[in-house]
Amino acid sequence: MPESPANRRDPRARDSIKPDWPMPVLQNVVATVNLDCRIDLKVLADQARNVEYNRKKFHALVMRIRDPKTTTLIFASGKMVVTGAKSEEAARLAARKHARIVQKCGFNTKFRDFKVQNFVGSSALGFHIRLEGVSAHYYTFCHYEPEIFPGLIYRIVKPRVVCLVFANGKLVLTGAKVLEDLNEAFNCLYPILLDYKIE
Repeated sequence: MPESPANRRDPRARDSIKPDWPMPVLQNVVATVNLDCRIDLKVLADQARNVEYNRKKFHALVMRIRDPKTTTLIFASGKMVVTGAKSEEAARLAARKHARIVQKCGFNTKFRDFKVQNFVGSSALGFHIRLEGVSAHYYTFCHYEPEIFPGLIYRIVKPRVVCLVFANGKLVLTGAKVLEDLNEAFNCLYPILLDYKIE
């Protein structure tokens, strides 16, 4: 079986993009940061607003802010995980705001090692897809068990991105470390899905 075109990093991939292709929309940015200090989560829960903390259920404090609308997990080690931002800039701003709230509660926080761990994008292709056809032809890269999960899981090797493909033409791309990887993964996968378009 020939190698899947969705598993080759082709520098000409960008040149092959058609203007009418539906590009993925960034839905979520997951980032981490190190506050470089130990945090007493019970003290933080007592002093901060818009937080949830139940040590018996989960070993992190959950903090939410409205602008940018994000949810952050704060661990006693001083590590934070920010989710829900719609851009890398928004994730960084949210992380700084969360860090400032923690600092105002009496902790000697710093702001170190900010890093985006995952860009998540989605796309609506505008047509239905014969998933069993994709699965049969590209079985090396696919996992499709409709009895367990309705979507086809397609793992692209370069860039390392996981795509969830649904029969109604909805697509979710996750695992990208840089934003460009989302677009590149989509550009690799889209021609394959066109081959299994249901007219």
